[in-house]
Amino acid sequence: MSQIKIYALQTTIEQFRNQLSHGIHKALIESLDYPIEKKFQRFIALAEEDFIYPNDRSQHYLIIEISMFEGRSTEAKKRLIQNIFTYIQQQCGISTQDIEITIFETPKCNWGIRGQHADELQLNYQVDV
Repeated sequence: MSQIKIYALQTTIEQFRNQLSHGIHKALIESLDYPIEKKFQRFIALAEEDFIYPNDRSQHYLIIEISMFEGRSTEAKKRLIQNIFTYIQQQCGISTQDIEITIFETPKCNWGIRGQHADELQLNYQVDV
């Protein structure tokens, strides 16, 4: 399970929402052997006065937060981050200088999904990649 939050200026989200969604999901599928149908994304559009960032970032600055079950290898997480950088740059033309990614991992017992604790669910994909 992975939940994705994408924070950016309203104008950036309006311009690139579909490409960002596709690129991030493609990176999850390829890097973590993640199921295609498991797409959980939230775009948080911010007004300029609500999004303060350093002067060395552009108006396309993005913060991507990924919450997921613990268990992926360091190599898989590094591959995921690199693929997100690559796909966003390719599909949106947004510089990697303007992309920050954080992965938050939690035990499955800390997730509630479809009325169950996640550690009791039968998953149709592997977490230990």
